[in-house]
Amino acid sequence: MSIMQIVLTILIIAGATAITRGLPFVLFPSDLHTPSYIRYLGGVLPCATIAMLIVYCMRHVEFVAWPNGIPELISTVAVILLQVRFKNMLISIAAGLALYMVLIRTVFETI
Repeated sequence: MSIMQIVLTILIIAGATAITRGLPFVLFPSDLHTPSYIRYLGGVLPCATIAMLIVYCMRHVEFVAWPNGIPELISTVAVILLQVRFKNMLISIAAGLALYMVLIRTVFETI
C-alpha cells in the first residue's frame, strides 16, 4: 500500500468510528424520550449477543467422543455460576478462561 492509501484507510476508519460513536447522541438527545423499541433492544441484545458467542465458541466441539467437550462444559457452567453469584462479567470470563486453560493443560491433557 502506498502512503496515500494508508492515510485514506486510517481516515475512513476514524470517520466510521466517530460516526458510530456519535450518531446515537444525535438521534436520541438526552432531553427527549428514548423510543420504547430502543429501550427494549438495550435490554435483550446483551443477552442475545452472549448467547450467540456461546454458540459460536461451541460450534466445533464434538461432544460424542470422550473427553471432548468436558472442559468446555465445565468452564461454561463455571462462567454461568460466577456471573449469577458476582454479576461481574470480567470476573466470570477471566475465571472461566483460567479454569478452561488449567483443565486442558493438566486434567484433560493426557487423556
